[in-house]
Amino acid sequence: MLHTPVLLGEVIEWLRIRPDGTYVDATAGTAGHSLEIARRLTTGKLVAMDRDAQALEVARERLKQFEAQVILVHAEFSTIGEVASELKLPPLDGVVADLGVSSLELNSPERGFSFRAAGPLDMRMNPELGAAADDALTANEIVNHWPEKELANLLYQKADERDSRRIARSIVRARPIRDTAHLATVVAGARKARGRQRLQPATKTFLALRIAVNREEEELGQFLSRTPATLNFGGRWIVLSYHSLEDRLVKHEFQRLAREGGFRLLTKKPIRPGEPEIEANPRSRSAKMRVIEKN
Repeated sequence: MLHTPVLLGEVIEWLRIRPDGTYVDATAGTAGHSLEIARRLTTGKLVAMDRDAQALEVARERLKQFEAQVILVHAEFSTIGEVASELKLPPLDGVVADLGVSSLELNSPERGFSFRAAGPLDMRMNPELGAAADDALTANEIVNHWPEKELANLLYQKADERDSRRIARSIVRARPIRDTAHLATVVAGARKARGRQRLQPATKTFLALRIAVNREEEELGQFLSRTPATLNFGGRWIVLSYHSLEDRLVKHEFQRLAREGGFRLLTKKPIRPGEPEIEANPRSRSAKMRVIEKN
């Protein structure tokens, strides 16, 4: 099943695509947003970046009809500056980054992102990165080898998990944890029941592990600091985030750029999906979209 792009209509509307403009989809995934941007280009260019080679192959197939307009790049989105420079791109008229995990990753048990099926404790978005290295960080390393205190801190700091200590204690006692399904069961048994649960009990634990394995905080920080220099005057920059840690980073950076001048904040409050979109795509529920313009 292909990933359903979140806030697609809003992204396209706020991007104000010029047919001859230059755009970067920094987290192209399976090309949900990229496809709609490419459709609107004539002499313009779209660079579709992603660190997941598997997703990029799906994107390549879907964007085949727009070969003249699209360049696909296998790279972390934090390297946007290097990519723009290597491809000798003119200043960018728009940049989009959707920070969510794609359905391709969630629906592939062998990648270890989902608690719905048993899979290896991996969670690397770019499995080629450090694949040959003995010190490649995977979810298995954290779950089965980190000290209890470090594990508890990770769950609390990265995912606001209130039961972080109880969960860490249960994980350490249950070692060795075999796979994602085993981990989800251990976490569910450790959490306190609080009224009606909207989220699967292991959601925050899996989120914290994914953030740590993929160095998401550092990656996002680098992306936020490097993108402004790549933008054209009037260029728009859109970021979609899905949890408080990343939204806070985006919000503070956008506010800082607007305060210091040279940028105009276009969304005082984040844009959220409406009820019809949430019903059709429940994974969009937590999305927040922020937009800034270079002036």
